Amino acid sequence: MATLTSSSLKNLAIILILLYALTFSFSVVSARPATFLQDFKVSWSDSHIKQLDGGRGIQLILDQNSGCGFASRSKYLFGRVSMKIKLVPGDSAGTVTAFYMNSDTDNLRDELDFEFLGNRTGQPYTVQTNVYVHGKGDKEQRVNLWFDPSADFHTYTILWNHHHAVFSVDGIPIRVFKNNEARGIPFPKSQPMGVYSTLWEADDWATRGGLEKINWSKSPFYAYYKDFDIEGCAMPGPANCANNPRNFWEGAAYQQLSPAQARQYRWVRMNHMIYDYCTDKSRNPVTPPECMAGI
Repeated sequence: MATLTSSSLKNLAIILILLYALTFSFSVVSARPATFLQDFKVSWSDSHIKQLDGGRGIQLILDQNSGCGFASRSKYLFGRVSMKIKLVPGDSAGTVTAFYMNSDTDNLRDELDFEFLGNRTGQPYTVQTNVYVHGKGDKEQRVNLWFDPSADFHTYTILWNHHHAVFSVDGIPIRVFKNNEARGIPFPKSQPMGVYSTLWEADDWATRGGLEKINWSKSPFYAYYKDFDIEGCAMPGPANCANNPRNFWEGAAYQQLSPAQARQYRWVRMNHMIYDYCTDKSRNPVTPPECMAGI
């Protein structure tokens, strides 16, 4: 009978470990610019979403008949999600293009929102971010983008880990929501969230608080997407994924903003922020505790 030497046993063990690691990583992380149907499905009005370039891009359509939306096939517990979007051009007042994560759990939902608020031609495009934790939202911040987001594609990213949730535009952080549970401030950490996007009409509030109404003579309105990238712990999945410190999004480089990112963040807030619920004394006479947590 053939026997295995200690060297052979050692090599076999290494091979088995590598195979396990590869199997584990592929089962919990989707890490690539994907085609639309690999990670997503149409959730609302199939006739108003068109696939482009073999599914590597899509067009969302809003007209008087309907808006539209799509959703990820899985939910994720922590990770990083990004996609490139070219927003509705021209007179887009009253339209909202949204890209967000949502636990879809009714009154106890967790949610991380980008909402791009349409404008009259020549006015800045405003992006509103919001955070819901255990059903409590009302944490709006608004930033005027420093470029025309309808002229070309730009990358919008949500990073969500145990330390914070960070909203970024072309790698520049525009919103940070820190995990300060130690100070009694709730943080989304237990409910998996899906990835969603919609294009819809909201002229009762979207542009200048509803003063600017949608001009249907300019319809249909179009938004374009490509480079869908989800990297996270898909649920249901391995129970230890979400708490695995080896996930790249939990690494030291992602636990807080770098000095360069912190400077960019301050630049955005000083030069482009137009509304912050933290400083709205009519809504919050007492500053909410999460507003004093820093970055």
